[in-house]
Amino acid sequence: MNLKSTISISLMTSTPANEFVGSDGRIIQSLPDYLQPDLDLLSIGLNPSINSVIAGYYFATPTNRFWKALNGSDLIGEEIRSGVEGIERLFYRYRMGFTDVVKRPTRGAADLRADDFRYWAPELEEKIITLKPRIAWFHGKVAYQRFLRATGRDDDACDWGLQPLIIEDSTVVVTPNPSPANAAFSLEVLIQYYNQLACLLRANEDEDSGP
Repeated sequence: MNLKSTISISLMTSTPANEFVGSDGRIIQSLPDYLQPDLDLLSIGLNPSINSVIAGYYFATPTNRFWKALNGSDLIGEEIRSGVEGIERLFYRYRMGFTDVVKRPTRGAADLRADDFRYWAPELEEKIITLKPRIAWFHGKVAYQRFLRATGRDDDACDWGLQPLIIEDSTVVVTPNPSPANAAFSLEVLIQYYNQLACLLRANEDEDSGP
């Protein structure tokens, strides 16, 4: 994998490898990665939804609860509106990057194939190893377990919150997927998990700052 373009301050256009043939035969592009070295958080979804690709930013489905959970938590010190400007604000001001386990957009997780994970999960691992975010933040157990499986790891130990696995220098955290399809977890529960993530992030910052 060539990380030359993704190590820049931001990747605002998709590479040819992120172009896919849609169900109607048209070429569609995936969402761009927002990556740079030493991010505080790297947000990792399962794969881009068609809604997000059309809108041009992550978590764009109106009923997705990411933005409400983010703004209701202690993770960010201001209210961030959903949209491209919101993503860029999180990236530039708060050092939060964005990518996915699989970059091929689909209408739902059921449309993903095993080959998608075999191809894209090792690329994600290389991004994490190369760019060394403080915390690799997976949205949902499915995203994390499929990543583990496709990179030759045991996925039985996956639980919510802080994971035993450290990828190079990056701590791994798993929180419930904010998708409306994941109704088993309320907005209030999502906010609690985001608050735990905020505490962990601040603890990491305190360790780095030293006495």
